[in-house]
Amino acid sequence: MYRLLFRTVLVRLDAERAHVLGVALVGLLGRLLLAVPGGIALARRVTAPGRRVPVRALGLDLPGPLGVAAGLDKDARAVAGLAALGFDVVEVGTVTAHSQPGNPRPRLFRLPRDRAVLNRMGFNNSGADAVRARLERLRAHRGADGLVVGVNIGRTKAVADDAVVADYTRSAHVLGPVADYLVVNVSSPNTPGLRDLQAVDTLRPLLLAVREAADAAAGRHVPLLVKIAPDLADADVLAVADLALELGLDGIVATNTTIARDGLGTPAADVAALGAGGVSGPPVASRATEVLRLLAERCAGRLTLVGAGGVTTAGDVADRLAAGASLVQAYTAFVYEGPGWPRRVHRDLARQESA
Repeated sequence: MYRLLFRTVLVRLDAERAHVLGVALVGLLGRLLLAVPGGIALARRVTAPGRRVPVRALGLDLPGPLGVAAGLDKDARAVAGLAALGFDVVEVGTVTAHSQPGNPRPRLFRLPRDRAVLNRMGFNNSGADAVRARLERLRAHRGADGLVVGVNIGRTKAVADDAVVADYTRSAHVLGPVADYLVVNVSSPNTPGLRDLQAVDTLRPLLLAVREAADAAAGRHVPLLVKIAPDLADADVLAVADLALELGLDGIVATNTTIARDGLGTPAADVAALGAGGVSGPPVASRATEVLRLLAERCAGRLTLVGAGGVTTAGDVADRLAAGASLVQAYTAFVYEGPGWPRRVHRDLARQESA
């Protein structure tokens, strides 16, 4: 039903308008279920059927490995609804210390021939304080017990280069107490200069400061990960892995969107006409898996690895787990496949496990 709706109606809507509408509807679903005692738990029994293998990662006990990648719910407006649809972990954001509108519209585009999305959103969000308030309200609700929420933090665009560390640490200070884990995003292609922060000499003081701020504010250890780009050279991927091990980070998310345009089925002229941005979905899958394998070989189980980028089927989830991931995140597949997608993935994974 959703696929027919997508082909006949949603594809005619501006991609960002459709996204906002979808998040609003999922958010409404969550609020309705929270109003019913046991509503979220009951929904999860339906949307995550079959035999499931629990996951221990980041010091957390999770019902399964399937998560939502940052970018879908930027402002923590739909956490309960996404959990009700069958996601085991919801990562919100990217959140910046200060609210910002993001890049000019249009800035989100579908590439239906590739089942992909191109975006240059630019970290549009309501800011760390607003997101914290929403998560505090969620945490206070008994029906939200057991929901695992990560928060992805990024650079405020207007902040000067010499104030970047302070900008990230403010986000960590505000959001650490309400996050099950934090992810430092230094890999979006849509904020000028952000990817330069992946250089280890720049990344080291940033990660140290973020960790100190988050733990101090929360009064506990807040698991900390860094999210990297698929466009890094292999040597740079390994350098980030070595740094994460050196600093005792908890994990790495591999990977963000790609600025590459290789192998797309969409005509090159059509893609060029859309302008700059990162591509997500199946076109990034191969490189994202390569990066994951590089990290797994280097880290040898000492870090939690999160596989993201082009995860479309239960087979993709299984492949990322086999490549070394403990958790697997999706976003673009949910856009194309709709609210029933997590349930289908859980069902197919259960079939594979019992085969």
